[in-house]
Amino acid sequence: MRIDRADSEAELLGPPISNREIVKVVAGDFEVRLAKTAEEIDAAQALRYRVFYEEMKAQPSPETARLRRDFDAYDQICDHLLVLDRRRGEGPEGIVGTYRLIRREHAAKRGRFYSSAEYDVQKMVDFPGEVLEAGRSCIAKDARNTATMQMLWRGIALYAYHYNVQAMFGCASFPGTDPQQHAQAMSYLYHHHLAPPEIRVRAVESRYVNMEMLPRDDYDQRKAMARVPPLIKGYLRLGGYVGDGAVIDGQFNTTDVFVIVKTELVTEKYMRHYERGVNEKD
Repeated sequence: MRIDRADSEAELLGPPISNREIVKVVAGDFEVRLAKTAEEIDAAQALRYRVFYEEMKAQPSPETARLRRDFDAYDQICDHLLVLDRRRGEGPEGIVGTYRLIRREHAAKRGRFYSSAEYDVQKMVDFPGEVLEAGRSCIAKDARNTATMQMLWRGIALYAYHYNVQAMFGCASFPGTDPQQHAQAMSYLYHHHLAPPEIRVRAVESRYVNMEMLPRDDYDQRKAMARVPPLIKGYLRLGGYVGDGAVIDGQFNTTDVFVIVKTELVTEKYMRHYERGVNEKD
């Protein structure tokens, strides 16, 4: 999750915004949609700063600390998925969750996918059909619950459905920079959820950390799974896999693993739920 320095403060607010309605779900007080304004992107970056730098103790650059925003050049070319709690406001003040979505055409504008700083993602670049890199997953501390996460997933499902995305991927994190603290969980992921060879992305050699820290029979599988972070568990429940090798990210104070999810199960589960809700309203 290494940040590329922005070329200027103009990069903070991202690309010109159009009024895109390809993702829009309202459920009670919550709404999920793409960012519509520069002010909403700014608020999402402020939320990311609060979570990653203030809460998780990432190490900001002087510019990041001065602006109190998490941003990089990819914010210019991606789509920003937002969850809003409309009790807090209809616009920037209502944002409680965000995801950064980068499709192949977005990555081409930067010359690479974001996660290629940590992993050799050529197998994703060559994957037949559309692919989506999802990152910067972030939920406000006082909104960190199943309802908010479900809204984010419903938004991703609609986005994937609209663009016919066949696979999504990205880096997901364990807290801290000592992989040995997560030996059971990482060994479990390696033994039970390693991606098949045709999509098995591998950490770049200079940063590769072996995830198979314990033999298969040297740990309790249930206890190991309990130590897997909730976001990674969510990916696994949707049939997700992990790549080969973890990567230490000193700036963000995390140990990262690569996750790949074929989106068929994602879109089937959440589109069915969405269509049922629409029909019930009719």
